[in-house]
Parts: sequence; C-alpha cells; structure tokens
Amino acid sequence: MPLHRPVPPHDVARPTCHPHNVTRRGLIKSTAAAGAMAATVGVLGACKGSDEGTTPPTVVDTSSADYVIDPSTNESNYSVVDLPLTEETSHDIALGNVLHPAGGDVWIPMTTAGSSATPMVKASAFAPSSGSVVEVVPEPQAKGASNVVIYDVRCSDSAYAWVELDLLTHDWTLYAAPFSDGVLTGGVTTLWSASSDYDPPKFSVAGGKVIWEIMPSVSGPKAKEHSFCYLWSTGDANAKAVIESPGRFAGEPAVSGGTVTLVPRVNATSGVYYGITAYLLSDDLSTQVDQLVLPQSVRPLNAVRIGESFAFSIEANYSTGGLLGTMGTYIGRAGGPFVALSREPAASVTGRDGTYVIKSNASYFVVNSRDRTYSILGAANRCLGYGEYPATQGESSRFVTYATVKDEDTGYPKHVTVRSFAL
Repeated sequence: MPLHRPVPPHDVARPTCHPHNVTRRGLIKSTAAAGAMAATVGVLGACKGSDEGTTPPTVVDTSSADYVIDPSTNESNYSVVDLPLTEETSHDIALGNVLHPAGGDVWIPMTTAGSSATPMVKASAFAPSSGSVVEVVPEPQAKGASNVVIYDVRCSDSAYAWVELDLLTHDWTLYAAPFSDGVLTGGVTTLWSASSDYDPPKFSVAGGKVIWEIMPSVSGPKAKEHSFCYLWSTGDANAKAVIESPGRFAGEPAVSGGTVTLVPRVNATSGVYYGITAYLLSDDLSTQVDQLVLPQSVRPLNAVRIGESFAFSIEANYSTGGLLGTMGTYIGRAGGPFVALSREPAASVTGRDGTYVIKSNASYFVVNSRDRTYSILGAANRCLGYGEYPATQGESSRFVTYATVKDEDTGYPKHVTVRSFAL
C-alpha cells in the first residue's frame, strides 16, 4: 500500500531559525526495507539567515578579466595545446541512462529507462572503473500508484537519495537510505513530501549526508515564501534546517573539497542579490568558508568552489553589473580578478590544481589557469546534438562525461558512451 506521507508544507513554510525548534513542515518518516513503518521524527529548525557574513557585491569591469579567448576578436589569449587529460576508461551502456554528479569515488547516480511503462524510470548507479550498472531502486516506493515515477537521483558511496513525482498532481517525495556496494543497506527514510506548490528539490549527497533545497514554485500561491536548505545524515533521528534564503536559491547544492556551495538570496532589503557562498561540510554548514556576492539582479546558472576559488556561470547578458553581468564562465574570488571564458555555459565546472573542464556546446574547454593554456576535449563520434554532458562537478581527481551515440549505419541512437579522464 502507498506510504503515508508527512504533512505537506502548506501553513508552515517559514520555520523559525532557533535551535531545537521542531517544525511540522519537515516531518521525516523512517521505513524498513520491507515497508514496515518506524517512528516519525522532526526537523530541527536551527538555520542561519543568508545575510549572516554577507560581503559587498563584486562589481568589476573587463580589466579584471583574464580572458581565455578575447570576446571582441575571438582570438586566443591563452596558448592552444594538446589535450593534457588521459582517458582512463570508456564504456557503452544502454540507451536511456542519464548520469548525475556524484558525491563519491566509486559510484555515479543514474536514472535508467524502465523496460515497460511501469516502472517508467528506475534509480541506478554506475561504476566508471568497471562499467558496472546496478539497479538500486527498481520501482517507486509509492507502490500501486502507476502515475508516480522516479524523477531524480543522487548518491555517494555510502548514501543514496531520490525523488518520486506524481505526474498527475505534481506532488513529490524525497527519499534516502544507506548505500554500499551498489545496494541499499538500511531502511528507506522519507525526508520530505510536498504538493505542487513547491518545486521538486535540488539536492546533493556527500558521504552519509543529504543536502536539499525547498523552494516554492514561481507560479504558485506560495511564490513569495522564503526558501530553506536542509541537511540529514544517515542514522540520525532528525534533519537540520541549515540555511534560510529570502527568495529562491540559484542552482543546486554543490559539494566539493569538503565544502558545500549554495547560492541564496542576500541583502534582501537592498534589492535582488545572489550570494555564492561556500560552507564547511564537516560541521553541517555551520561555518561560512567564502562568499562572492554578484551584482544586483545577476543570477548564476551554477556555482562550485574549487581550491580557493569559485567557478560559476552566468547564462544571460545583463544591462548592468559590469564583467559579471556578462554571459560566460568565471573562476575567481570576491573582488577579482577572474579567469573568464565568454561562451554560453551549460553545466557546472570540474577542476583540480588550476585545471578546469568547462562545457561549451557539444564539447569541453580544458583550461589551465596557471600556465595560461587551453585545449578542447571533443565529443564522442556520432553523438547527439547536445554532445557530451558531465557526470562530475567541483574538485575531483577525475572527469567523467557521457553522451548518447548514434548507430554508424542507421543513424538512430544506439547506446550511451561513458568516458573517464584523469585530472
């Protein structure tokens, strides 16, 4: 029978940010693997306001840009070199697999097309070292509801989380469970459940922790409510409300190098400002590590901290804001200077030790900011129009990318090719 869902967050959308306050909005229900229900627990509302530790907006002109390619002349300012990345593995897997950024070293989360309409989608994991594909959640927890599908997945090597969506009502539920060796190893926990008044969560998994953002739908009756970020660790009786934003977050929680980067609204009384903010993962986002506040109204597509810098993308041109109000990908800290690539961005950046992999159109730029060189990582032969897409983000010792590849003879999609490169 369908699981009983926690109380939807209709009348408690703004939990007070005081320690030890338990809110009804975030009821968590733990269920054993066989479906037996365990005790219901709550969320501790001990979140920080996004204005705590806010820095001044970074408004700089093009003199603060170290352009990889001059946007005025399209001539290279960096030297073009041979691709420095070494391909470690390449595997072909079935059509319909979509990989997502991972929070571990062994497994990459993946949605897999079902073999029939029920289930339409399965939650899986992929091991790039061996090419193994495992089904982790073969069917939705909401058993018997043919209109419910697995919508999104994330995992580390020790926890797995997924969202199930009702295609008719757009109600959704976020689940999580301990995960090891390709299987769930403990009871499934319902972290959140909401109606269509709230968007399905953007979330990440790191170690045994799940971090998710709850935001009201932009067109729904709750649109003016605040947004919140929550954190839960496997085995804990409670989740924590960790960050409050007076408006929608930009991008998803990005885990990298022991930090989690969020982009909440800041300086709400002064206008629309987004603060790219890195928090320490080890103390559950209690410590702010770094922040870069963008110019007024400028909203990033994504942002992550790599080393001591932020790597972030702006997907539109703004009439104000200087350099950071211009479409492109930027790498730097508050005040500048910035390594800048003036190409339309499409995904989060992966990097290590001054080398950054940036998606542009079908392929990638591989930029070395230390010796001011770049190269192109080309898309797989015969891939579909959108080309490659990354399955890693942030600081990493490897870069994993995948593409849907067409059959050489028929021209129809044949399989998904997953490649892994050492960074």
